[in-house]
Amino acid sequence: MKNLPKIVTLVVAIAIIATSFAGSLSYQPIAKQTTIKIIDAAGREVEVPKKVDRIVAVGPGALRLIVYMNATDKIVGIEDCEKKWKSGRPYSLAHPEFQQLPSIGPGGPKGIEAAADPEKIIKLHPDVIFTTYGSWGNLQTVEKFQQKVGAPVVIITMGKLKTFEDEDLFKSLRIIGKILGKEERAERVIEFIESCVNDLDNRTKDTPNEKKLTAYVGGIGYRGAHGIFSTDSFYPPLQAIHANNVAKQSGKEGHLFIDKETLIKWNPDVIFIDEGGLELVKQDYAKEPDFYNSLKAFENEQVYGVLPFNYYWTNIGTALADSYYMGKVLYPDRFKDVNPEKKADEIYTFLVGKPVYEQMKKDFGGFKKLSFEK
Repeated sequence: MKNLPKIVTLVVAIAIIATSFAGSLSYQPIAKQTTIKIIDAAGREVEVPKKVDRIVAVGPGALRLIVYMNATDKIVGIEDCEKKWKSGRPYSLAHPEFQQLPSIGPGGPKGIEAAADPEKIIKLHPDVIFTTYGSWGNLQTVEKFQQKVGAPVVIITMGKLKTFEDEDLFKSLRIIGKILGKEERAERVIEFIESCVNDLDNRTKDTPNEKKLTAYVGGIGYRGAHGIFSTDSFYPPLQAIHANNVAKQSGKEGHLFIDKETLIKWNPDVIFIDEGGLELVKQDYAKEPDFYNSLKAFENEQVYGVLPFNYYWTNIGTALADSYYMGKVLYPDRFKDVNPEKKADEIYTFLVGKPVYEQMKKDFGGFKKLSFEK
C-alpha cells in the first residue's frame, strides 16, 4: 500500500506520454505529394512534378502534339529549325508567338544530343521536357540528356501514320494529358481524329472496286523534295477513303521510287501531286512533255494538287484535309456536301487553334486542278 502512490504516478505518466504521442500522430501535417510517376511512350518510368507550368518540346512532331493539346501557354522555348522554317507546319502558322521564344537548340532529326542544347534548356527551368527522340531507340542518350539538364525527359511519339488511328499516337496524347492536367483535351483530340476517319470510311467503304477510279500520288517528300516518281503504296489519305492506289501493284509497303516505265504501265485515271514537289514536276514536264502527255491523267486533265503533310513528321490535320479533297475528286457524289477548303479550316481550327488553310494555299497552291502547258 505504501507503493500505491508511486504506481499511480507511473500509470498517469505513461497515460500522458501515450496521449501526447497519439496527439502528435493525429495532428502532424502530412506532406503533400509533389510528383507523380508515369510510363512514357518508350516504356520508361519517369517521375514528373504534379503541377507543370514550364515545358519544352524537342524533336520531330513534339511541339505539334503540345499544340494539339492546347498547351501552348506552357512552352518556354523552341528549336531553331521551328524558327527557320516558315511554312508547311500548320501548328507553327497558327502560333507566330513561338518565334519570340528563346532557343533550346538547333532541332532536326539527328537525335537529342545534336538537336537540343542542355545549357540553353537549363536556363529556361522547364518542369518537363517532351521529346520524340527515343521513341525509335537511343534510350541511353535520352537518359544521359536527362541527367545533364536535371529535369525529367518524357518520350512521346507521333506513331507510324497509316490510317490516322494510331494507338501509339493516342497513347502519347494521353501521357501529355496526364502530365499537363489535360486528360479531357486528350480524349477530345482522339475522338475528333476518329470521327473524321469514321466519316471518310462511311462515305467510301461500300464502293465496288470496279467502279473506282485508279489513282496515283507523285511528288511526295522523302528526306527532301522529289518529282513525280516519288510515291507511296500506303498513302494515308488514299487509305482512309479506300481508293484504288495503283502503287500497291508494286508489292511494297510505304514510300518508294518508281521509274518512267512503271508509271506508264500503271497509267492511272487520276494523278495527285504533292505540292511540296510540284515545282520539280513542272520542271520535268518542260523537259519531257511527251512522256507526261502519254499518261491518261495528263491527257484528260485529271491532275490535282494536294497539300504536303509530311513536314517535320506528320501534320495530321493536313493529311485529314487532303483525304476530304481527294475523296471529293474520286467520289464526287459521296462528298457533294463537302467544301474541302472549309473542311480544312474546320480541322485546323480544332487541332491547332486557327484556320490556316489560306496561308497553306498561299505557300503551296492549295486544292485545285493543275494545268500544264501542252
